[in-house]
Amino acid sequence: MLGLNDTPFQPATLELTGIPGMHTGHAWIALLFCFFYFISIAGNLSILALVIREPPLHQPMYYFLSMLSLNDLGVSLSTLPTVLATFCFNYRHVGFDACLVQMFFIHTFSFMESGILLAMSFDRFVAICDPLRYSAVLTNSRILAMGLAILTKSFSTLFPFPFLVKRLPFCKGNVLHHSYCLHPDLMKVACGDIHVNNVYGLFVVISTYGVDSVFILLSYALILRAVMVIASQEQRLKALNTCMSHICAVLAFYVPIIAVSMTHRFWKSAPAVVHVMMANVYLFVPPMLNPIIYSVKTKEIRRGFLKVFRKSET
Repeated sequence: MLGLNDTPFQPATLELTGIPGMHTGHAWIALLFCFFYFISIAGNLSILALVIREPPLHQPMYYFLSMLSLNDLGVSLSTLPTVLATFCFNYRHVGFDACLVQMFFIHTFSFMESGILLAMSFDRFVAICDPLRYSAVLTNSRILAMGLAILTKSFSTLFPFPFLVKRLPFCKGNVLHHSYCLHPDLMKVACGDIHVNNVYGLFVVISTYGVDSVFILLSYALILRAVMVIASQEQRLKALNTCMSHICAVLAFYVPIIAVSMTHRFWKSAPAVVHVMMANVYLFVPPMLNPIIYSVKTKEIRRGFLKVFRKSET
C-alpha cells in the first residue's frame, strides 16, 4: 500500500498496549506507575536542588550525581505522556512521528545513563587511586567537557534511528507491545529489509553498553588493587564505602539490561507479559532507585536533606 506521497505505507497512528492479559485492575496499575513517577521526579529534583543549594556539595562527585539525576528526569519524562495516557485515560494511540520522537529520546537518555555511570566510576578511581591530584584532574571545565561528550556521543549515535525506521513500510499492523515506543518493538511490525536497523542497533549497543561496562569493571579492578595496598582495614572499608552508592546505581542499571537481553535470547517463548514487565523494570526502576540509593548511602546527601528540613521547621 502506498501513502499520499507514493511512499510505502506508514500508519498515521500506532496503538500502544498496557499489560498483556490484564483486562482488569488497570486503576491499580495506573496508581503504581503514578507512584513510580512521583518518586523518580520528586527524588531527582530534590537531588538537583540540594546540590545547587548546598556549597559543601559543589564537588566533582556531586556534579556527576546531578548529571545522573537530570538524565533520570529525562528518562521518566520521555515515557510519562504515553504511559499515563494508556493506563490513566485508556487512550492508546500515538502519532507515528511522535512515536519516533519518543523512541529517540528514550534510547538517547538510556545510553547517556551508561556514559554518566562510566564517568562516575572514573571519579571514584581518581578519588581513591590518586587523591592528591583529585581536584587538579577533575576540574569544573573537564567535568563539563565530559558531560558534553556524553551528550554528543549519545545524540549522534542515536540520531539515525528515527530515519532508519521512517524509511520502512509497516504492513504487520500498528499495535505495539508496550505503553511507549522502543526501536525493537517497532521492528516487530515493520516490513521490508530491517537488516540495517538490526546491525546498526547491535553496533550501538556494543559500542555503548558493552564498552562502558568493560571500562567500569576495569576501573573497579584498579580501585580494588589500590585499596588492597592500604594497611589499615578500617581505611580500606572507608575507601570502599565511598563507592557503594555508585556500585548500587550500576547494578540497578545493568542488571535489568542483562536480564532483558538474556530473556530475549534464551527464553523467546516467554509470555508477552514477561517481556513487557522486564522492559518496564529496565526503564522505571533505575530513575526511581538512584535518588533513594544516594540519599540512604551517601552521608553528605543525608546531611544536606536534614539541614534543609531543620531550616524549614524553624
